[in-house]
Amino acid sequence: MTATRTVELEGHIIDSGMMQRAFGLVMDLDGDFEVEEFTVGKHKDETSYCRMAVVADSTDDLREILHELHQIGANLTDPVDARVEPAPADQVVPHGFYSTTNHPTTVRYDGEWIDVHDIEMDCAIVIEETDDGVRAYTKVLNAIEAGDLVVTDDAGVRVDPPERPRDSSGPFGFMQGGVSSERPSESLIRQVADAMVETKANGGKILVVAGPALIHAGAADDLARLVREGYVDMISAGNGFATHDIERGLYGTSLGMDMETMEHPRKGHKHHIYTISEVIRAGGIEAAVEDGLVQNGIMYECVQNDVPYVLAGSIRDDGPLPDTITDAVEAQNAIRKQAHEADMVLMLSTLLHSVAVGNCLPSTTKVVCVDINPATVTQLLDRGSSQAIGMVTDIGTFVPTLADEVLEGESSVTDGGVDDAAGADGTAGADGANDA
Repeated sequence: MTATRTVELEGHIIDSGMMQRAFGLVMDLDGDFEVEEFTVGKHKDETSYCRMAVVADSTDDLREILHELHQIGANLTDPVDARVEPAPADQVVPHGFYSTTNHPTTVRYDGEWIDVHDIEMDCAIVIEETDDGVRAYTKVLNAIEAGDLVVTDDAGVRVDPPERPRDSSGPFGFMQGGVSSERPSESLIRQVADAMVETKANGGKILVVAGPALIHAGAADDLARLVREGYVDMISAGNGFATHDIERGLYGTSLGMDMETMEHPRKGHKHHIYTISEVIRAGGIEAAVEDGLVQNGIMYECVQNDVPYVLAGSIRDDGPLPDTITDAVEAQNAIRKQAHEADMVLMLSTLLHSVAVGNCLPSTTKVVCVDINPATVTQLLDRGSSQAIGMVTDIGTFVPTLADEVLEGESSVTDGGVDDAAGADGTAGADGANDA
């Protein structure tokens, strides 16, 4: 006996490929479908609509198909209230719990649609009744408490993936499309700079996710400039990034290499561990700045300008610096707090931290990722950060050019900004070779 449910897709479903993916999913999962209504938007500002009946051989097969359709934004035409079950124990969710995407999500509870707060991928949705009403929000599994009302199954849940409209006026403007090392880099850097200026002008926050390669490539002074001038609100990095930045100020080297001559001085390989030792002796990075030990660099500017930073630890860390968070769950929570506050994220030559931060970002956050290695592009996208765009280029060239464009072209946004820019394509990239 077959099972049937009706779903609808609405928006720029043709341009974004949503309709094609929906048809493909049904067929790939051995289902069938019949389009009951199809309306095509004939102008750039018009959306399209498709209602189709989905048929499967059994209820279980249909449930699997509907789950996959739900992930790309197809929703049931006859929604019911979300099913909720209490968590049986701390860190234990009910069987069949709803695992979130990173797209804007609402749940239906007591006949009302409620926005899910703090949306990110791979979490549970918890419903909480308070004196002010009903609240829905995400929780990672290790934060679940016994008794939490957890949403199960896809019923009563709506997902709204960001779409690519027919022009550059969408939520990401120029930030649409694939990756290419052949694209005009200077033009795209200018558009990224405009997006940063516009974000700050609108009161938004910019998070920079950076790896040690940025220091090795000679871009530290320029990132420090952006911090000093107020274009970086938060930094997410690791022990290696901070260590090599401070090492450069103390010894003129990065991982033992002289930043001026590009040679390895005698005993230079010990400079990074000497740096860690001196910062530990001082009592941490902030104390080292206050004592005059650290007098320049990115971490110096962070302390001087009250820019918060999260240094998440790795199994490969030397030392580590006292500021490094060595508890993985604690580090994730600190990264998550930054990610939820960010309106734009720059990921600069670090696969490890880019993926970690990307996992915590909603799909509505602007993400630009830069790396010399195009192979790492797919790793960020495969984790679900489909809104990310990127440049395959040398970080040592990108950051100085970006800083010049931001600091010398602040007024460009008032003349049209990034939303008026031509559509330059890209996805994300990251350098995973120097994360430690």
